[in-house]
Amino acid sequence: MKPKIEILSPAGNMNKLKTAFAYGADAAYIAGKKFGLRAYADNFSDEEIAEAAAYAHALGKKLYITVNIYADESDLDGIPSYARTLERAGADGVIVSDIGVFSLVREAAPSLELHVSTQANVTNSAAAKSWAKLGAKRIVLARETSIAEISRIRSALPEDIELEAFVHGAMCIAYSGRCLLSSYFTDRAGNKGECVQCCRWEYDLIEKSRNERIGIEEDGRGTYILSGKDLCMIEHLGDLIAAGVTSFKIEGRVKTEYYVAGITNAYRRALDDALSGRPFDKSLLVETEKVSHRGYTTGFYYGEKGGGTGELRPTATHVFIANVLGSGNGYAEVEMRNRFAVGDELEVLSSGKCFGKTLTVTGMTDSEGKEIKVADKVQAKVRIRTDLPLAPYDILRKRV
Repeated sequence: MKPKIEILSPAGNMNKLKTAFAYGADAAYIAGKKFGLRAYADNFSDEEIAEAAAYAHALGKKLYITVNIYADESDLDGIPSYARTLERAGADGVIVSDIGVFSLVREAAPSLELHVSTQANVTNSAAAKSWAKLGAKRIVLARETSIAEISRIRSALPEDIELEAFVHGAMCIAYSGRCLLSSYFTDRAGNKGECVQCCRWEYDLIEKSRNERIGIEEDGRGTYILSGKDLCMIEHLGDLIAAGVTSFKIEGRVKTEYYVAGITNAYRRALDDALSGRPFDKSLLVETEKVSHRGYTTGFYYGEKGGGTGELRPTATHVFIANVLGSGNGYAEVEMRNRFAVGDELEVLSSGKCFGKTLTVTGMTDSEGKEIKVADKVQAKVRIRTDLPLAPYDILRKRV
């Protein structure tokens, strides 16, 4: 039986995990406090991983854990016991790059599904078949694979081996994310989860013999010659389905809950449309532009060389204003994230029937019931007058 096609969302902490599921993710991927490649996300303690797995399973969802460092000898002793901890916690799978880590996890926790990380650079059917023979359940394809190559990889594999592909988020300047720049410049190893994204820094070229700066500025701040565009495949999910992709992966464990909500919601709706044979809803592409992003590209999927670099700082058409905690009796209680005031028009991001609706703030009170004109204290609880049936995990945003 063919596996269910899933939306796989990132979760840097428990709140983002719950947000991802609230907005339609079928599965989430997280990291523990060690052995993962996003050291600067909040990440999960062993107890929180067990809690997250129980929460996911209660909703009929899945939880995958990244154990995707390239291990030094000093890392090896701790991996078997950590794998057994994840097995006991109820994780549905672990995402692994290093073949040594792969073998240690398989021996220590044989019931855990093993997913081969994109960091392992699987770009061809021979590599995919080799991992499958070693016991991999899923191959997370390298970002450099084209749709035509994915089709050939799919046809070479047994039906029960799943393919996962990135559909949205930041692209890395290095091949499948295996970069040494961060280690070289800052002694923070990207392959140990500590990348400082120095590819996003401003660079100039200097002609050494004359110590002369070469004029390659993109604007007055310098040039971003290594900074890549963001991947966006929301218009092309049908092509990936036809190629045999099972899991559509969204990048962004260090992104905000607003990003997780907005992008998961857009891809959930786009995938449901694609699976039902409905045409692509162009408003969903507009949705992806409402959260922080760089210019979009389809990456290598259609044969381009990654979609280009030179992107400046991220932009967004809307700003995250508040989380909705609940509503009723003509009010919505929200938790403020960015300043707003009476008279502002706010738009609703929701997985439910209020999606896309707007409200004008005609009045609001603080947590003590005092009328206020401006909400400007981050995480303060505020009550807004509205008859919209807003629900927990709905988000209010405002055009920039």
